[in-house]
Amino acid sequence: MAVEVFARTRFLPIARGAGLVLPVLVGLSASAALSVDYLRASPVFCSEGGGCEEVKHTAFAAPWGVPTPIIGLIGFLFLAVSTLLRGRPVRAFHCAAALVGALVGARLIAAQVGLAQYCAYCISVDVAACVAAAVATWRMFGGWDLPGGRIPRAAMGVSFAVLPSIILSLGFLAKERVPALIAEEIRRAPKGKTTVVEFVDFECPFCRDEFGELAPLLEAVKERVHVVRKLVPLTRIHPHALDAARAACCADMLGKGDAMAQALFRAPVDELTSAGCERIARGLGLDPGRYAACLTDPETAERIAMDRKDFERSASKGDGLPLLWIGERKLMGAQGAEALRRALDEAMAKTGS
Repeated sequence: MAVEVFARTRFLPIARGAGLVLPVLVGLSASAALSVDYLRASPVFCSEGGGCEEVKHTAFAAPWGVPTPIIGLIGFLFLAVSTLLRGRPVRAFHCAAALVGALVGARLIAAQVGLAQYCAYCISVDVAACVAAAVATWRMFGGWDLPGGRIPRAAMGVSFAVLPSIILSLGFLAKERVPALIAEEIRRAPKGKTTVVEFVDFECPFCRDEFGELAPLLEAVKERVHVVRKLVPLTRIHPHALDAARAACCADMLGKGDAMAQALFRAPVDELTSAGCERIARGLGLDPGRYAACLTDPETAERIAMDRKDFERSASKGDGLPLLWIGERKLMGAQGAEALRRALDEAMAKTGS
């Protein structure tokens, strides 16, 4: 009997304290990591192309336009404060808030099950919310608060603030993750040259806008850069994109790839038809017979299909065109001239070009 009383009086407060604190710490930490990956162009904590990316691009990722991890971070901060305070009203608020969080967490777990796509960080947050609700209910009906005096409670408060702050700082300061394909293109570039990899659709209005900003910058340093162009025709929304991609591919095989790309970007969109591309090819002096044969060559279709696969390997899910890598820096979407110049200058400084 004495041993049972001793065990209860010694370990029950520990169980209560751990039950209140640990789920909140897990929820804060995982929410902070997810916030970084939702706000950065490419993930830091999650792996690219996995369950995290699939969940990130669902309707549950940003209700009311606010990223779900930010909502989770704020919610767990409320739970953290409720955990530290004492009194019956606090216990009631803590229980109510935690139950709301658990309902949201359970719904998000069900959504991942339905998608058959799982994010380890999301699951950690959602399970932590459910556990926190169970402990908050136990606390309210048991009429107890976080054990310990001011110093232990202050230490808990500091940990609630410091741990997610460290994760956020490390995440936003972390170096951009470079896909293996881009790293390989950088490695293969001539020594001392800066690599620029661009994924384009010649009919895409944003790609055309970016070309207008990027082309003069590259022309000014053409001896110091290595440009790799990947063709990603978005045929569902751009009816002439595939014809233009074939023309660019064949011109590249015939030694006029850059000239053709510039001509296609500068031509009116309604001239990017098969006949229009043929006129551009003639204007560039391409051999008509070899050009025509190339258009129907299976290798041309294979090259364009491979470029699309390279785009899928190098982009995060949900990324669109234009997608540009200047050195190890990713620029997604049309960029202004100043942003492009700054990225190019920084990349060239690193390579010494």
